[in-house]
Amino acid sequence: MIPNLNIVPFVSVDHMMKLVLRIGVERFLTELAFYIEDDFRRWEAFDKSPRLASHSAEGVIELMPTSDGEVYGFKYVNGHPKNMREGRQTVTAFGMLADLHNGYPVLLSEMTILTALRTAAMSALAAKHLAPAGANCMALIGNGAQAEFQALACKALLGVRELRFYDIDRTATEKCIRNLAGLGFDMVACRSTEEAVEGAGIITTVTADKQYATILTDNMVGSGVHINAVGGDCPGKTELHRDILLRSEIFVEYLPQTRIEGEIQQLAPDHPVTELWRVITGVAEGRRDASQITLFDSVGFAIEDFSALRYIRDQLPSTGLYQQLDMLADPDEPRDLFGMLLRAAAAKTAQVTL
Repeated sequence: MIPNLNIVPFVSVDHMMKLVLRIGVERFLTELAFYIEDDFRRWEAFDKSPRLASHSAEGVIELMPTSDGEVYGFKYVNGHPKNMREGRQTVTAFGMLADLHNGYPVLLSEMTILTALRTAAMSALAAKHLAPAGANCMALIGNGAQAEFQALACKALLGVRELRFYDIDRTATEKCIRNLAGLGFDMVACRSTEEAVEGAGIITTVTADKQYATILTDNMVGSGVHINAVGGDCPGKTELHRDILLRSEIFVEYLPQTRIEGEIQQLAPDHPVTELWRVITGVAEGRRDASQITLFDSVGFAIEDFSALRYIRDQLPSTGLYQQLDMLADPDEPRDLFGMLLRAAAAKTAQVTL
């Protein structure tokens, strides 16, 4: 796309917002889910490892790498729940793709907005394969920065039209209802989690506190529902009572990572779970019957970010929504990097002389 070897396409926050709005949020989420699904179908082609995490009392900073043998990708992401009280985002991120054969980056992108989109697309993709047929009512427990994306992804992929909101902060619920007004939803602000899950075929929990929490208790979850547990995503951070897990058929992204970070950190290491790629490829069964409780224990995995970056890169030639970042040293003679400095110094001296 860009012939100059020193130039890397950079998608800024402004470019990302313009790109999402030009494509349309629901179409963007749908197409992004297709990219993730395509990459999950070739799951075995990817290098896979749990993300590298640096934990502190306040939060976590993580690096999430993967490669499909041709392209390498990674994401830098943090999770600091206290940030909201300081007027900052809980989650920020950026990511990169590189040509595996020469190591040169081919894309640098903001991923704070993109992570919100890919997380929602992943939840909706899991629900597409696991939720009860015809589920059009979703409970959203936790109404922070991720909530609207979750709602729109499930509308786009599953036809969800009824939303039941609950958050301990009423203003967060009001924010969601205000932002989603006019987008085709019937919305109810609920006074408790118990009220929110009433009649919901899909329950999505997306809270942020870094602690063992019990957002859903066993008595709140009836038969036949699908749960997207999104908020529990690092050691010591969960949302569901252990008894819910024992009643559910559990699906995960990458088991070695989810054992450490997901809801299943509460269970024995040999508790049976199924990686979602196996359902997507038809190797394993998803929902078996209408009474089954299915649980997608979502922690986020590097392949999803790879898919998201791949999708963004494919949009750039037709949209031009990027800038040329002078990021890589490209001397005339590859071995003469120091000479590149000398020539720059000479050019500067000549300019001053003029």
